[in-house]
Amino acid sequence: MRRTSRKKRSTLASRAIAASAALFLGGGGLVAVNVYASAGEGPSGSPPTRTQNAGRQMSTIDCPEAVNGLAEVPDRARREVDRELAAMDTQITDAYRQFADRKEQLARDPGLAENAVLGPLRSKRAASLDRIGIAIGRVGERPAGLESLAGCSLRADDSRPGNGDGDGDGDGDGDGDGGQDDGQRQDQGRNGGPGQDPGPGEGPGQGQGGNGPQASDFVDIRSVQPNVDRPRQRRGASRGIFTTDCGRNENGKFNPDNVIVAPGVSNGAHHMHDYIGNQANDAFASDDDLADGATTCRNQGDRSTYYWPVLRLQNGQDENDVDADGGGRDQNVGEIQTPSEVTLKFVGSPVGRVTAMPRFLRIITGDAKAFTNGDANANASWSCTGFEDRRLTDKYPICPEGSQVVRTFAFQNCWDGQNTDSANHRTHVAFAQDDGRCPNGFRAVPQLVQRIVYDVPPGPGFAVDSFPEQLHKPITDHGDFINVFDDRLMKKMVRCINDGRRCR
Repeated sequence: MRRTSRKKRSTLASRAIAASAALFLGGGGLVAVNVYASAGEGPSGSPPTRTQNAGRQMSTIDCPEAVNGLAEVPDRARREVDRELAAMDTQITDAYRQFADRKEQLARDPGLAENAVLGPLRSKRAASLDRIGIAIGRVGERPAGLESLAGCSLRADDSRPGNGDGDGDGDGDGDGDGGQDDGQRQDQGRNGGPGQDPGPGEGPGQGQGGNGPQASDFVDIRSVQPNVDRPRQRRGASRGIFTTDCGRNENGKFNPDNVIVAPGVSNGAHHMHDYIGNQANDAFASDDDLADGATTCRNQGDRSTYYWPVLRLQNGQDENDVDADGGGRDQNVGEIQTPSEVTLKFVGSPVGRVTAMPRFLRIITGDAKAFTNGDANANASWSCTGFEDRRLTDKYPICPEGSQVVRTFAFQNCWDGQNTDSANHRTHVAFAQDDGRCPNGFRAVPQLVQRIVYDVPPGPGFAVDSFPEQLHKPITDHGDFINVFDDRLMKKMVRCINDGRRCR
């Protein structure tokens, strides 16, 4: 992959300004409304099978998250179930491509949307869900009601000026003024260049790839009020910090796999990931492969794998993966950016001591499908250097000159004491409660806090990779971690944190 060096910044800045102006030209051009509640929010009745408000502009396909209907998956069925779930993601990707290619025609003829997109997609999903039920039924009790997860709907992009809470700070408390700034930023965008046209394949306000981001996905960080509170630590808290240095992916390890969610499936993520730490990570890596893999971490006792969606400049320039899975074929376009800084810290509990993580513990933080699933599992935050007391979850920051973009992931810090993974890849870990204690049955483990910094040109011309139907929304940002610390280094980490020291 080609990665952008600091020497190219002046050229890229001018390109980004042009792209930014194109992005903001007509940023509110789509008239959008919700047709159905998000799959993660709506009732569990009959699936939607038709579109409403046909005159309005629909933006994406919204499908129920099938894994949420699987409370338990026996270990012997898990690999087959994961493959079918990955196949369902591919079905949505293919259907979204058909929808995007015929969007104007579908808007005029809602019956065509049902016949050409939603109906065939529903049939494919029903077949996959049936195969999931059969796989589980062979070794356990077949789950009931899977068929209710087959239907999908067309929905609109809610992230437009004047929609939502309007505070722009991502926390829904109304203490910022980002909503008012949205209109101001559109005017600035219109005046920011001499009427530049959108990039190749780009609709007004729809990003270089034609499916986002758009103007209302950005907010000037200076318009956001400070909204970060420092957690209170009680007597007996584990106050230490353990830092591991694994580089910034200078060697350019990328792939569109996800060995946690879609093991054994190439392009299971439909977007490109940065990898640091373990270099053996791809869709087919076993625990033994990870244990034997090389690592970019300075301390060779840390062979853990840390990965996240790449960030790209939306500057009209093609990357080497423009014709590849996870890249251009999945509508992820633009130049991949190497972070200027990556910090990996493990911190303690505000109420007590931590215990060791089990080797090969898998943790996903955030939700790659939060735009359609809802924000229940959204967790990444965005900010700018010099403004990190202000964090955004549902907006990208526009940073002032001299300030850099910051992505932060704070991973789950409670473990169920038994499992290194779970059927939905979430329920074996949890976040501490508001009082700092872990939920009943969970124990505190070191919490990974990941900070990724990018030196990108000022302005709105960037986005993270995403599933195509997620429209490159910032709320879909997420991080993945597999613990492959050796026992000796893990014990050192735990002692350091519990003793209140700072260690590297």
